[in-house]
Amino acid sequence: MSAITKLPGIRVRAENLNHHLWNNHGTWFLHYTVHPTPFTKERVRRSLGTKDVKIARDRRDAFFAQLATEAAKAARKDAAA
Repeated sequence: MSAITKLPGIRVRAENLNHHLWNNHGTWFLHYTVHPTPFTKERVRRSLGTKDVKIARDRRDAFFAQLATEAAKAARKDAAA
């Protein structure tokens, strides 16, 4: 979960392997909160499309790794401008 710790504002408990995961009737979901403005928040739940917790963890980690990549690209773009 190193990609998660690179993103500012994402909190992770190292002892909880299922952090940001939610089991809804056997299907694993990714559950997180975004703050589109300083005064609002939005809870997001995305199906990970699996009943296997190990696959769900891998998909969660891939999702946050993608977010970290996009954030790094945006930071480089802003720095270049």
